[in-house]
Amino acid sequence: MTKFHSIRDQLLDRLETMAAGEQFPPERQLAEALGISRMTLRRAIDELVSKGVVRRRHGAGVFALGPKLDQPLAASSFTEDMVARGMRPGSRVVSFDVTKAGAHIGRRLHIDDDAEVIAILRLRLADDEPLALEELHIPAALVPGLKPADLENSSFYELLASRFSISLNHSVQTIEPTLLDAGEAKILGVPEQSTALLFERTSRGADGVPFEFVRSVYRGDRYKIRSVLTLPDTHGGGRP
Repeated sequence: MTKFHSIRDQLLDRLETMAAGEQFPPERQLAEALGISRMTLRRAIDELVSKGVVRRRHGAGVFALGPKLDQPLAASSFTEDMVARGMRPGSRVVSFDVTKAGAHIGRRLHIDDDAEVIAILRLRLADDEPLALEELHIPAALVPGLKPADLENSSFYELLASRFSISLNHSVQTIEPTLLDAGEAKILGVPEQSTALLFERTSRGADGVPFEFVRSVYRGDRYKIRSVLTLPDTHGGGRP
């Protein structure tokens, strides 16, 4: 193990005892404590920045981000997921518009291009920290009377089930890496061109008809994907 890797691991050990948002000691003080040059320290911190475990704020210092939240490859409610982690979920409606579906959204929702849809942009938060931007489209005919206030700090799936008798049966979702544009980055409070995870999901009810199309971007410095892999049973009675 090189000295550089040893220093990196010491910094990772230090992060284990730090809370999200806590600041590292000043660069000169930390370098002296570790017995290394400031250049070596900067290189190690650069790697931690690239890993998404710390953030460098120009003129302010280096701050811990806390562990990444793992997103399971399964249909789940953001609100329920955050509550299960012991975090306080939140939502803020950025925009709420009634518009024509158009060809792309109409194809996703199996409706005519000129059918009305409600287009909603929500900022999703956990313990008041912005984590994701969610762009939701749903046929207006399915949710008469829906208002922006209905979507503030509440689970959309719970609202659909309790008020509109729409229950999630299954979803098809794709995930790919992306970079945040200027508008997305500003709302999420991160630098432009930051890495992110792009989720696109079409959800259907028990009747098999799509009721929502969602495009979400999750901060790459705060999220990672978790999957559970199992070996297929090719012998009929389990593995030998």
